[in-house]
Amino acid sequence: MLPVREISVLTSLVGASAVLVWRVQEGRRAVTLKKILIPPMGMATGFCMFIAPAFRISLLWAIGAFLLGAVVLAYPLLRTSRLIHDGKAIMMERSNSFFLVIIALAIIRILARSYIDRFLDLNQTAAIFFVLAFGMILRWRLRMFFEYRQIVRGTPDSSSV
Repeated sequence: MLPVREISVLTSLVGASAVLVWRVQEGRRAVTLKKILIPPMGMATGFCMFIAPAFRISLLWAIGAFLLGAVVLAYPLLRTSRLIHDGKAIMMERSNSFFLVIIALAIIRILARSYIDRFLDLNQTAAIFFVLAFGMILRWRLRMFFEYRQIVRGTPDSSSV
């Protein structure tokens, strides 16, 4: 049987691969408000993990993880993807480096997780990475939401979240 750390790394690699496949499929379909808003809303239910004492982390760590995700790790996603009006549909346009960014973020996550595992138990590490990922996804999806609204209204893109 594999040790917990190896299982964690393997799970992260499988998850990153699933995200890549999902992103390819998602990129072929029109973007809707529902498709923009449901992922972060669904992900927000994960905060229920903090009901269990084993997953609790300090507020300072949670704020730090959220800000790291929203400010630093969301930035490459924001730079490599944007919405465009394609005929009657609104589509996600990704640069060629989008998938490299996804892979780089997965590698950073695996390396950081193996480092943080030295200081926190597995549940707390999972909690920190959940908050970090939520910050990253929330900022990216908020930017997509505002872009979508601007395209629908017919105004040029003048800001980014």
